[in-house]
Amino acid sequence: MRAVRVHGPGDLRVDDIPDPVPGEGEVAIAVEWGGICGSDISYYRHGRSGTAQLRDPLVLGHEFAGRVAALGPGTTGIEVGTPVTVHPALPVGDEPLPARLAGRTNLYPRVRYSGSAAFHPHTDGGFSQLTTVQAHQLRPLPEGVGTREGALAEPLAVAMHAVNRAGGVAGRDATVNGAGPIGSLVVAALKHAGAARVTVADLNDASLAIARAMGADDTRNIADGQSLPADAELVFEASGAPGALGGVLASTARGGTLVQVGNLPGTEAPAALGDLVTREITWIGSYRFVDEIDDALAALATGLDLTPLMTHAFGLDDAEAAMCTAADPASGSSKVMLRFT
Repeated sequence: MRAVRVHGPGDLRVDDIPDPVPGEGEVAIAVEWGGICGSDISYYRHGRSGTAQLRDPLVLGHEFAGRVAALGPGTTGIEVGTPVTVHPALPVGDEPLPARLAGRTNLYPRVRYSGSAAFHPHTDGGFSQLTTVQAHQLRPLPEGVGTREGALAEPLAVAMHAVNRAGGVAGRDATVNGAGPIGSLVVAALKHAGAARVTVADLNDASLAIARAMGADDTRNIADGQSLPADAELVFEASGAPGALGGVLASTARGGTLVQVGNLPGTEAPAALGDLVTREITWIGSYRFVDEIDDALAALATGLDLTPLMTHAFGLDDAEAAMCTAADPASGSSKVMLRFT
């Protein structure tokens, strides 16, 4: 089979590798669609993502969907041909979470994630014609949800988890800083959850246009001198840019809530944080998701439209062009999709 593998910084190849064989309790999936994420871009550009350093060739991809192709020994309850997506997290070990973290499996101390170099051997992802996962990681697609949309259940789940971290949002105004794919999905998740007016800020007009198509009521281009709304009670920081934190905190109302969903760098970075104290802001981190992938699929089944987000699609042979497009702010891209069939 053919797979999109990163061998080092700037070294992305479509390799021929052996077909995987599902083991006990596993399922093989014929992948049809995948979505390129920021971590995929980071592995391609830098040979690492956060603290995870590439040591061997890695099959990228944790946003993907396809159809069940084969069942491993002892696997029951799923039929070959079923369209599915995958919950890409697999906790390592059986150590129980402390009572205060009950149910928050995204905070398990050791988690293998599809397409990640955090462990060695690395955990290959789903950017391949065939991939194997544990059967319990499967999420069958609801009637009417295709594999193209189903591939984006994972990032939509990330956005929904961020919205859930804020508490009830129905009827409330919200600000989203950053209109990349996650920021625009946060917009969609907020509106789906009943938020009233959602304002989005970014430096890029193309990204802001996508945020509007995803439901934003107002957009602000900071590069043009526009500013974030003042005294915002509920703010989602989705850019992950340390330089933006000072302005975002200053725009958050006294006693307001700031949800950090943009992935901040694991290295030291200067930021003006004084307003966190003087405004008594509640600053909440949001990491991946728990079971919100099920909520994401339910939302897609009831008509949540992610079409505006999917700006580009490339075939498997053009995987590097797809990665370059996703990494280029001037390309006008949001979610770049890879087609495997």
